[in-house]
Amino acid sequence: MRFGRIATVLAVVAAMTASACGGSSSSSGSSSGGGAKKIALLLPESKTARYESKDRPLFEAKVKSLCSDCQVLYSNANQDAAAQQSQADAALTNGANVLVLDAVDGKAAAAIAQKAKQQKVPVVSYDRLIQNANGVDVYISFDNHKVGQLQGQALLQGLASKPDPTIVMINGSPTDANAAQFKAGAHSVLDGKVKIAKEYDTPDWSPDQAQNEAQQALTALGNKVDGVYAANDGTAGGAIAAMKAAGIKAPFPPVTGQDAELAGIQRVVVGEQYMTVYKAIKPEAEGAAELAVSLAQGKGLPSGMAKSKQNNGTTDVPSELLTPVAVTKQNVNDTVVKDGFWPKDQICTAQYADACKAAGL
Repeated sequence: MRFGRIATVLAVVAAMTASACGGSSSSSGSSSGGGAKKIALLLPESKTARYESKDRPLFEAKVKSLCSDCQVLYSNANQDAAAQQSQADAALTNGANVLVLDAVDGKAAAAIAQKAKQQKVPVVSYDRLIQNANGVDVYISFDNHKVGQLQGQALLQGLASKPDPTIVMINGSPTDANAAQFKAGAHSVLDGKVKIAKEYDTPDWSPDQAQNEAQQALTALGNKVDGVYAANDGTAGGAIAAMKAAGIKAPFPPVTGQDAELAGIQRVVVGEQYMTVYKAIKPEAEGAAELAVSLAQGKGLPSGMAKSKQNNGTTDVPSELLTPVAVTKQNVNDTVVKDGFWPKDQICTAQYADACKAAGL
């Protein structure tokens, strides 16, 4: 009996120790020992809701369907580039056969790609392109310049009745290569057609920081703002919160967004946020899983995928670029609902029931 109790205590201590580690490991099927392949999924942060609610479960489910004895080694860096480096090192030490990396900092992640290359471990650059690195085997994302163009075009539509409109730009994180592409795409549409009174790059994509930036702009401009370019739904939420705090009444000036987060879609339906950009994460996450499994099994890139190229500053990386879609109140039903991204019952809670009915949901 004594030895049984000791064994039980040791098992509990081991479980507690494992749960206290920075990353986590989730099996995507029964492991078959040495023959099983290990796929590391390294995501950047959790402030943006999509990563834990969409990317991770969709990726893991697809891996399981493609490779019953593959194991997913999962980590989230919580916007810490140094932590992501440590998580990548741990994955390589634990025998990862491929890294699927969504970089916190696209330039800093070059060191991860280089180390993986030295160990002959393929790297899938997921959603964000790793910069200035030779060790990137393939990149899967959306046409990020197009995302910015869609946002800019929608904002101009929302400002159509305003002569010489004045806007504020709240861009994404300066360490995210995608944010620079969104920004460039938006500028390509907006420059010369609006007055950009204030412009900010938002560290860590922080909604709180975006709210502070919007408050600064509103104070400086005496609340006279015709529209807000916000790079994603989190920063859009921050900008709208700042407007409410400043006493601006609905209908608010048009505000853009991105990612089709549930809160963003609900703001679009109720009329607080003018638009968001729907990036169908399911084909992105599942495509990344297909690439990862094929590379882990030593089969190279699947035929029919990654036929285009994106230059990361050092080399042209084989790329799979998906098409983003602008979402307004008029096409919520035909985009995120039709695709099953957000079902009506999740969007149309009691608070939004009347707005949903008015929007035809």
